[in-house]
Amino acid sequence: MSAELDHQFMQEALEQAKLAGLAGEVPVGAVLVRDEQIIARSFNAPIANHDPSAHAEMLALRAAATQEQNYRLPGSTMYVTLEPCAMCAGAMLHARIERVVFGAPDPKTGAAGSVIDLFSIKQINHQTLSEGGIMREECGQLLRDFFKERR
Repeated sequence: MSAELDHQFMQEALEQAKLAGLAGEVPVGAVLVRDEQIIARSFNAPIANHDPSAHAEMLALRAAATQEQNYRLPGSTMYVTLEPCAMCAGAMLHARIERVVFGAPDPKTGAAGSVIDLFSIKQINHQTLSEGGIMREECGQLLRDFFKERR
């Protein structure tokens, strides 16, 4: 996809992240795209859902899989405002996501290069491309502002 489309879809993910923040959740948003169309969008909801797995990426994967009636989502790209954790990266690999694009790195739990890089392990039977830093500053600032208010 073009840099312009990456920016456009990350902006959509950022809007989802803002909704999470308004709901009192850590402001992370995700959109799942195939053929330049959004097929699912979501934001963090572990507090509201009483579910530690209710990360934005997981909810987007669940919504798309239900819609597509298939747990595999080949040819799709996940846009997420924060680098995925190991749980989300693993789910994306299982879903056969083609590419993940994230905004801000996560130096504490990032599984796309900051702490570990699950996407680079060649022994895994599916390879997902990952690219970080798209709208990095905007995504990071939203998180910094959220946590600053909480302190």
